[in-house]
Amino acid sequence: MIQNLFPDAPSQHAREVDFLFASLVAFAGLLTLIMGFLIIRYLIRFRVGTTHSRSGRESHDFRLDLIWTGTAVVIALVLFGWSARLYIDRNRPPPDALQITAIGKQWMWKMQHPDGQREINSLHIPVDRPIEIELASEDVIHSFYVPSFRIKQDAVPGRATRMWFTPTRTGTYSLFCAEYCGLEHSGMRGEIVVMEPQEYAAWLDAQPQGETLIRRGERLFTALGCSGCHEGDGPIEAPNLSGLFMRPVGLSDGRVVIADRDYIRDSILRPERDIVAGFRPVMPSYGGLLDDPETMALVAYIESLAEDAP
Repeated sequence: MIQNLFPDAPSQHAREVDFLFASLVAFAGLLTLIMGFLIIRYLIRFRVGTTHSRSGRESHDFRLDLIWTGTAVVIALVLFGWSARLYIDRNRPPPDALQITAIGKQWMWKMQHPDGQREINSLHIPVDRPIEIELASEDVIHSFYVPSFRIKQDAVPGRATRMWFTPTRTGTYSLFCAEYCGLEHSGMRGEIVVMEPQEYAAWLDAQPQGETLIRRGERLFTALGCSGCHEGDGPIEAPNLSGLFMRPVGLSDGRVVIADRDYIRDSILRPERDIVAGFRPVMPSYGGLLDDPETMALVAYIESLAEDAP
């Protein structure tokens, strides 16, 4: 019966969110019943005409204050920790997740699969496999929203955002833009098609393979002259990028950072922000020269260099 109170939950994240929401509602409902019962009880007990004493207690028991205050704090911390864990887990995709790129544009969603297959306002994915979606926008803020999966993430110009989920049931689910983005915002919708792994593989084989994100990034890496410095053959010394991804990097100010996607993206757009120890700040900024899809492609290519590292 309780399951009928909630929409369909065809993803692991949806079930966890629904359970948390139901627990919050149940807890709030229990408090409401207790407070309502006490209010009605004392309204009846001390109504006009009764002989009950209305004088206060001569002494105060601080132990009672400590008990109810401590209980409330513990319950609040438990609920906070529970919801925080779900939030943190939602932002940490597993390493074996299928990586999909989604670009928001007035008024459509442009998807790209790892092997270069592309879709518009539709996304085909396999069931029971983690799906990581990297989002960007070509114009204004959009929001990738799939109500059935209980997921929503903004696509912000100039930033790369991510989300992940694991679909647990095949079917077709609605995709919306949940951030007002202009005149035809209400028409910016699509669908998520969850398929069996064999059907998904057959669907991929039937689609034309375009330029992959990594291949586009490699082309940009060469066209922009990045290889002249970062491959060790040029006149300017620059950090070698082979094997860089997710490794610690020492900076000139003494800090040590992990070379994740955000660090690589910032190094491309704002190279003066984090200078690698032992190198001069001579790299030009590509902020304003590259759009978000191009930046994502460069980051994907640099990330792929880790696979070839010794």
